[in-house]
Amino acid sequence: MLDGINPGQYIPADSLIHRMDPRAKLIVTVISVLAVILASSLSALLVVLIWSVLVARMSGIKAVFYWRSLKPLWVLLLFSFFFRACFTPGKPFIDTGFLMISYEGIISAGWLVWKLALLVLTSAVVTFTTTPLQLTAALEQMLMPLARIGLPVREMSMMVNLALRFIPTLFQETRLLFMAQWSRGAAFTRGRITDRLKGLVPFIVPLLTNVYQRADELALGMETRCYRVGAVRSRMKPLQFKPLDVVAVLSSNLVLVFVLVQRLG
Repeated sequence: MLDGINPGQYIPADSLIHRMDPRAKLIVTVISVLAVILASSLSALLVVLIWSVLVARMSGIKAVFYWRSLKPLWVLLLFSFFFRACFTPGKPFIDTGFLMISYEGIISAGWLVWKLALLVLTSAVVTFTTTPLQLTAALEQMLMPLARIGLPVREMSMMVNLALRFIPTLFQETRLLFMAQWSRGAAFTRGRITDRLKGLVPFIVPLLTNVYQRADELALGMETRCYRVGAVRSRMKPLQFKPLDVVAVLSSNLVLVFVLVQRLG
């Protein structure tokens, strides 16, 4: 089952987070992201970490799935740590003449990687516990006031829905193509850099071809189902806030208030 789960894919379960209103999930996510970004002290970051881990545990999703959501970004995290450590001035930790890494740079880079990991964890909770249709409905209702000034809210929500549905498909296509090329002797991790880049050409071309083919099939399917831009659609399950949603929003606000007090204090 583990091999069948892709980053961004909905994982069905019966947990408190799954039963929450998708609008409440989005509000809590935005507040949690602000708390992570604004955290400037160790105590604030620890509170945000405890809050994020608590929400992830309440989702009923195994920790290994959250680890899989971080794995595709390890290169980004590594580069972020390296550049922040190298370009932050301070007391030298490693000084080779052309490269200097300071103690302050290592601490700052560690904070940056920690925050990025928490942001990925927070977004993974939403994608793992909410279907794309639920997210689309939540975005549409939350952005509906913008329709009064002429913004195509329904179409924007539909595009977000399609993008979310394509993320697991893209990962699945990438995995299958990688395995197919690997079985044919393609070397992505051996040899010189130029050889590795050349080896990516027969990998990227069929990947883009498959993605465009999927998009064309999706467009054809929407046309055959008489999808029309601007049509007003009803929903089988109207969204409704419950006491659980109110408690979650208030709790996330308390976390944000604590972070702001620590930052301004």
